[in-house]
Amino acid sequence: MPAQDPTDLHFRDARELARAIRDRELSSRQVTAHFLDRIERAAPLAAFSEVTAERALAQADAADRLLAAGMLLGPLHGVPVAVKDSIQWQGTPTTGGSQTRRGVISTETSTAVRALAAAGMVILGKTRMTEFAFGLSGQNPTQGTARNPWDAKVARAPGGSSSGAGVAVAAGLTPIALGGDTGGSVRAPAALNGVVGYKPSSGLISRAGCLPLSDTLDVLGPIARSVADARLLTQVLAGPDVDDAATLALPASCVTALRHPVARRVAANALASAAASSSATTTASASAATTTDSASAVDVPISVAVLPPQAWPTPLSDAALQVWHQTQERLAQAGLTPTAWHPPASLSFARMADDNSLVLAYEAYRYFGALAEDPAAPLWEVVRARIAAGGRIAQADYEAALNRRQADMAAFAGAMQGLDALLMPACDQAAQPLDAEDVRHVGLGKLLRPANFLGAPAITLPAGFDTEGMPIGVQLLAPAGNDAPLLDCAATLERVLAPTRQTPDMSPWAL
Repeated sequence: MPAQDPTDLHFRDARELARAIRDRELSSRQVTAHFLDRIERAAPLAAFSEVTAERALAQADAADRLLAAGMLLGPLHGVPVAVKDSIQWQGTPTTGGSQTRRGVISTETSTAVRALAAAGMVILGKTRMTEFAFGLSGQNPTQGTARNPWDAKVARAPGGSSSGAGVAVAAGLTPIALGGDTGGSVRAPAALNGVVGYKPSSGLISRAGCLPLSDTLDVLGPIARSVADARLLTQVLAGPDVDDAATLALPASCVTALRHPVARRVAANALASAAASSSATTTASASAATTTDSASAVDVPISVAVLPPQAWPTPLSDAALQVWHQTQERLAQAGLTPTAWHPPASLSFARMADDNSLVLAYEAYRYFGALAEDPAAPLWEVVRARIAAGGRIAQADYEAALNRRQADMAAFAGAMQGLDALLMPACDQAAQPLDAEDVRHVGLGKLLRPANFLGAPAITLPAGFDTEGMPIGVQLLAPAGNDAPLLDCAATLERVLAPTRQTPDMSPWAL
């Protein structure tokens, strides 16, 4: 399908819009009005559950007045953003994607929304999501399912649970969005919609004021057009918060390092010391150099390894496997020679995916079990069954999984010594037509959940398309707290994996 010109205002990067606003080429009100108009005309996409147009225009006007007075509040001052319908903003509905919360108006504002406003950003509204964030296909039959914009004829999975956020960014309804990732819920919609999805380390961004699913695993993260945009939004949001204990456990250096991107290169034999430092690893080498806007002038070697197929937690479809091979070829053409990283025997990605599901279900039942057990509660029966299953998990099994998590985190960090990131598939197939039982996309969780179990930063990057023109992504992982080097690597590799940015043809949607 033909791609639209990515220079259109609605397909410009958030940082490009920020620069245009800062240089007075555009006003925040002009940009905000443009996106609000697109959202209004994009009702069939069902990306938004609530549009806060009046508030957004007021925030845009305030951003313009502050800029006129010489006050720039942050790197994305005046830029519109959308937030998931689990992130509270006082005076607006927060349904968590569930009819059980229909009509519930938030009486508090989340730390994340306060940070966005304090940085001069403009909140367009709330995006649709899977009910209570419990599902990766993105389906929500009770409130409405966001449409994957890459296929206007067949209702395919938008990816979940941050489904509306992924659709909104891909369709040019917002330049950037904030979602949540408990078992892949930022990375799944990003991978299936052909954009970037970043799950930070646990504790990097405060979750205070957000509807929970799993205290152990919940993380907020951006869906964006580029790694640089994702990094900028994370800079705005990252930092300690007394209302979220997880943020107090993360070293401050993890936050400050985000503000200092480093241009990375991959040079021959630069990784010899990394290979020597861990018998469990082998690495990639190359001689290309790339830079990012505002990156440090220091030229630091990149060190990325690849998870081999025998360690994957699920097999790939023929189309996804072809994209994976294409990824290796593009890396080789750029000068890299990818080689395999063999995890320690105790570190099974399939088992970690299952353990993540166990912890998630056990903790979700503590929040929503009473609803699941109430036959009168208007829950989607698929989600009801998932929540109810958590009530059948023994506490001893749950505690054993948490103990394994600590051991796995230590083992992963040890085995990744000297490496910046691990490359592996993000999805076993592209978005498929939705199925009522919601079982067609179970492979997504097997690939995405290990990073959640490890508390690790992970980012999905567009890597190609299947034969029907649907996007397929890959992901990079790093040990917990290593967000900055992960993002440095991702910024280098995104241009290699997708040299030309592709956007969906929006003409069938009358956009």
